[in-house]
Amino acid sequence: MRSGEQSERSVSGGSPESPAASPHALRKELNLFDAIAIVVGTTIGSGIFLIPSSIASELNSLGVVLLVWIIGGILSIFGALSLAELGSIYPGTGGLCTYLRQAYGPFVAFLYAWGLLFMIHSGSIAALAVGFSLYAGQIFTLSLLDEKLLSATLILIFTIISCLGIRGGKLTQNLIFTAKIAGLAGIILLLCFKGSRPIHLFGGTVDHGVPAFSFAEFGIALVAVLFAYEGWHVVSFVAGEMKRPQIDLPRGLFYGTAIIMLIYLTANIGYYHLLAPAEIRGSTAVAAYSVGKILGSVGRNVISVLILVSILGSINGMVLTGPRVYYAMAHDAAFPRIFGRIDDRYRTPILALIVQGIWSAVLALSGTYEQLFTDVIFAAWIFYGLAVAGVLVIRRSRPQLERPFRVPGYPWIPLLFSAAAIGVVLSTIIERPMGALIGTVLVASGIPVYFFVVKRAAGKTQEGERAET
Repeated sequence: MRSGEQSERSVSGGSPESPAASPHALRKELNLFDAIAIVVGTTIGSGIFLIPSSIASELNSLGVVLLVWIIGGILSIFGALSLAELGSIYPGTGGLCTYLRQAYGPFVAFLYAWGLLFMIHSGSIAALAVGFSLYAGQIFTLSLLDEKLLSATLILIFTIISCLGIRGGKLTQNLIFTAKIAGLAGIILLLCFKGSRPIHLFGGTVDHGVPAFSFAEFGIALVAVLFAYEGWHVVSFVAGEMKRPQIDLPRGLFYGTAIIMLIYLTANIGYYHLLAPAEIRGSTAVAAYSVGKILGSVGRNVISVLILVSILGSINGMVLTGPRVYYAMAHDAAFPRIFGRIDDRYRTPILALIVQGIWSAVLALSGTYEQLFTDVIFAAWIFYGLAVAGVLVIRRSRPQLERPFRVPGYPWIPLLFSAAAIGVVLSTIIERPMGALIGTVLVASGIPVYFFVVKRAAGKTQEGERAET
């Protein structure tokens, strides 16, 4: 059997005869609820607590504000539906890397995995951990050194939990997800019941001096909203550990993204029901301000605790999912082999988890990661667009493949999401050309590593074939 065929049937394909059933493969522990918990818990971090003020600065009425959140949610659902089709074809571990490899070849997939490890995913983990420490510092007295040590310790704790088996990681995620949803629901109900401002979708919330609607401002707001929705795709990384990936991955992606959209919309309605638009624009922490207006300092502490819990869910989800990509790539000889090792007892990609955990902790301690992460985020959207466009590529190149789930509205749904991804990338290039260049260099730094890994793997394959003959 050729190595490419073996790859498609093993890690990527998830067939019954694949290594997923062997004693040295990843355990199949995840169900639909676990998938939803990963999608929602990872995506909802601190965005809904902070971003509404910047959105209100660009848009002058509640109706337009809700519209931009709806469009952002719909585009995210479009992306989720597109990945759901790819996940039903290749229900193994690896997610986007698997889809990119099948659509465009190993080179594009390697660059994405390289970018994930060195900045996109590890940088996200570091950013979340630093954010946790900053909010914790508002409740407890922490020095700068205390905050950095707390950030690094937090990453290492979640790394250890994930090293000890997928079951511990998923239980942690489920508990935090439940607490997060309960807390958000309580805050939304509080705002809706205590708010007294009438809800006017158009006209009634406009303040004097605020510019009229413009497509440029709407586009800026949409980019911010799309960043708030980012993270739903990481559940595809652990598809190989789902009990029914061809069923639960599509459902988890769709239901999870729909729940996120509902929470974001109702939270914004609650903010505008309690606060004037000028108050929302003037507060960088609108959730804390709004609840504090009702409950005083107690309310601000409640919000701080909820944000901490929300960030914990995002950190755990990111720590849990990322190493599965490096494992899948290494398993197919498309990434350094060290990342493909599985712990015999816990059946986790332990070395991939350790490398990611240590590197993320270093980024959190260094304090220099923030600029780099911002610079490389546009590269992540390049790969998101490519992965969703992979639906079009694989439909055309391999029409004979079985597709348990087909994206509705084909080809418009993947095309619209890909167009949105292009918009995010172009806006970043226009607004921050130097940052886009730095992000490109960071991803491109993996090119020599790729050729070294591939050349070495090809040489060993040839040696094995000569030994067999």
